Amino acid sequence: MGDMPPVRRDGIGVGEQPLGLDPPRRSPPGGHKRRRDHEGVGFLLGTNPQHPQNNSLGPQSPGSRPSGSESAGSGSSTNVPMYKMHRASDILMAFSICSDTKKNEIIEQAKEALEELKKMASMGEPLWQRRDNMEILDGIQYLKQLRRYDLTADMIVKMVERGEPQRSPNPGGNQDMPTFPLATFEFNPLYIEGSRETGLVDMKPVSIVELLMDSRQWLAAFPSIVSRATLIGVILRGVNGSYDGRVQVMAAEFHHSSPLIPSRQSYFARYCKQIARGTWGVVDVSLENLFPSTHVQFRRSPSGCIIEEMPNESSKVTWVEHVQVDNGSVHPIFRSFVESGFAFSAKRWIAMMNRHCQWLATSMAGTSPTSASVFVPQVGRESLLKLSERMTRTFFKNVSSCSDNFWSRAPRAMTHDQDIRYRLGNIVNASGKPPTGTIIFTTTLRLPVPPKILFDFLRDERSRDQWDHISFGRSVRELIHVQNGENHENRVSVVQVNSSPTKIHMVFLQESFSDETGKYVVYAPMDIFGMSMILNGGNPNFAAIMASGFTILPDLPPPWQAQETQGSILNLVFHRGDRSFIDDKIPVNTFGVMDDIVSKTINAIKKALMPDGSGNQSARQ
Repeated sequence: MGDMPPVRRDGIGVGEQPLGLDPPRRSPPGGHKRRRDHEGVGFLLGTNPQHPQNNSLGPQSPGSRPSGSESAGSGSSTNVPMYKMHRASDILMAFSICSDTKKNEIIEQAKEALEELKKMASMGEPLWQRRDNMEILDGIQYLKQLRRYDLTADMIVKMVERGEPQRSPNPGGNQDMPTFPLATFEFNPLYIEGSRETGLVDMKPVSIVELLMDSRQWLAAFPSIVSRATLIGVILRGVNGSYDGRVQVMAAEFHHSSPLIPSRQSYFARYCKQIARGTWGVVDVSLENLFPSTHVQFRRSPSGCIIEEMPNESSKVTWVEHVQVDNGSVHPIFRSFVESGFAFSAKRWIAMMNRHCQWLATSMAGTSPTSASVFVPQVGRESLLKLSERMTRTFFKNVSSCSDNFWSRAPRAMTHDQDIRYRLGNIVNASGKPPTGTIIFTTTLRLPVPPKILFDFLRDERSRDQWDHISFGRSVRELIHVQNGENHENRVSVVQVNSSPTKIHMVFLQESFSDETGKYVVYAPMDIFGMSMILNGGNPNFAAIMASGFTILPDLPPPWQAQETQGSILNLVFHRGDRSFIDDKIPVNTFGVMDDIVSKTINAIKKALMPDGSGNQSARQ
């Protein structure tokens, strides 16, 4: 059969976006060759340790291709890759903030933002309303108490309070949160999301401050939220070289675990200040009002955290997440989830910070995992954890809608009308083997199954042979595991699949973890030799992996409905090699393979958890 047209992965012109904020994506013509590297096979390769994919920290030097990015983003008539466009935009921003006038404006705005953050962190009702176990910002009270309040604002507030129609009402989310289309306001008609969360974090305040102010550490700690983080420049240095009083300009892209949820890009000032002994504040505020752009779809209002020192080298962190965003491109299956404010909520930042702290504690612990037949030395345990961390970070980067990832929709005629999104991965060059193309594909569906039940089914090795096409009809057991934190569900496992009692067919590296905002199962196949090398302390940076997995999110009802969450939004992600193509042309039979894997997995899950056959709604548009 014939080949599909080439898939383009390139960038946008510098002149179109002075701040590097991408316009709506268009279907791009032409083609752009992928770089070739070793990402994607489950054994140790004799690769160059300086290769970008071997960097386990995440961010690369400013001029290099970002780690884990396997295609470039938005399309246009230029062949410039997206990572170069980010670089060009960042350089332009760096020049824009050089003047003393701009520096003073940024410093003043950052200091005002911290004062607002302190108020929002300490105030209670009516500014904050409790809804669905989350504190939601009341937009009317925010205007009254914290914003400039002129006659125009008063008129709009009274209209909202009386229930009169607005010119541009909020789509679905917080019904008390107005959208302001009038030119007299200092922002465009974007939907406002605001949430607050307070939690204990097992880390000293100064360590949290460093984590947030160092862009590399920040990116490494929040891989499920931040896909790109760049330090543009330091506007004001801290006291005696510390972070106290430091103002810096950053660029970042925020994402969720599906290509159906658009990423959010912003330039912002980040300001750190020691408020009192043992108490710090770190705040972000967007700079779009200082550098106007016609394509702004996201603004970061004063957001950040107040960090208070607690006993036992821990901290009380109050996180405020407050943004203005255009949610018009969110897929209907995720609309309630995003517009509720839950998808990018403060609760998620606290949860991911706690996960990072647990991971650090697990990595530094001295206990080695054992089983009845396997002993793993300490160096092997460390290699296993590092490889799992890289696998999970790669998974989140691969599945997101960040601008480095250009997604296409598989032809419905070849996928039985399923909405399957795909993109090309790296070309694998293994020693002694022909080059192999890789492809990442995903689909999303609603299931009337509680997230906890779905998560337990997918993470448990005893049920793997019910949904995994590689494990069908085979014996599966967990060989070893490392528990991350006190929750036994959060663990790194080595799962062994036997085709007979004496023959190992495959081993999987798997990590499962959950919190209040979502549940995740990430896995990658490896051959026996590769896993053996890792468990004996081999360098995890040389082990190439193809991360697949599941994200399980609560299927939230619309905010105006009172019923509790009963179901789940399940996102299935597969990353596989395919020797039938090594360029950007995808053979037609590849779509049939994608459809077969997706259909068999979904049907197996439904058969196991919904024997009555209910729950057939998938991501269709």
